Amino acid sequence: MGAAPAYTDRRGSAASSYLLRAGGAALLLDLGQGAYPNLASTVDPSTLTALLVSHLHPDHFIDMVPLRHYLKWEFDPARRVRVLGPAELAARLDALDGTPGFTAESLDVERLSEGGQRLGPFDVDVRRVTHTEESYAFRVASGAGAGRGAQAGSGAAPGLVYSGDCSRFEDLLPLIRPGDTLLAESSFGAGPVAPGAQHITSGDAARAAKTGGAARLLLTHVLSGHSRAEALAAAQAVFAGPVQLITEGDRFEF
Repeated sequence: MGAAPAYTDRRGSAASSYLLRAGGAALLLDLGQGAYPNLASTVDPSTLTALLVSHLHPDHFIDMVPLRHYLKWEFDPARRVRVLGPAELAARLDALDGTPGFTAESLDVERLSEGGQRLGPFDVDVRRVTHTEESYAFRVASGAGAGRGAQAGSGAAPGLVYSGDCSRFEDLLPLIRPGDTLLAESSFGAGPVAPGAQHITSGDAARAAKTGGAARLLLTHVLSGHSRAEALAAAQAVFAGPVQLITEGDRFEF
């Protein structure tokens, strides 16, 4: 639904948002600026199993505002969507509108915590990563790939590991199992990362994929001013598997 970072010069782009579908269910990872129209033209947002928010930077959650409006004003009675995110998510949205309870009118917001849980047909493993005070990465699997506590190499079908934003590729390794697809940010492309920015490069993402035994690497979240071609080449120099720079509208099967 969105593959852009906090700012971009790619016309028609939208910020971080990734829709996973299985067995008629839909799970959304992040909902950054401009992503809501792509979501709404793909599925009815009121039918989402849940929305997971990785951290409290606006390019990962700000389109919860149009989601909230849609749920409140298009249905009688209003519909609701379950949201799991960092501790201050609801308060941040309430403050943006200047209205206490703004979020709670249509969104059931819960605090994320590390560990595994079942959301519809999806098994989700949540891990803290180094970025903001409270940032998370996710592994999502369904069907044969699901099953909390499954061990790497146990024969489970592959899943998707989403980095959110992070500054240490090592933080992703507990989530990656052999055969998984790693969807990883590389905000500063091939690098270097600006001091204090707390992101990884495409080469770092490739090191995580290689070390964890991933089968495929999908790069996302590249800032304007940083060469997408160089980001791709830097990752391919490290990781021997398929590497792709994604954009809005791309679809994959797992």
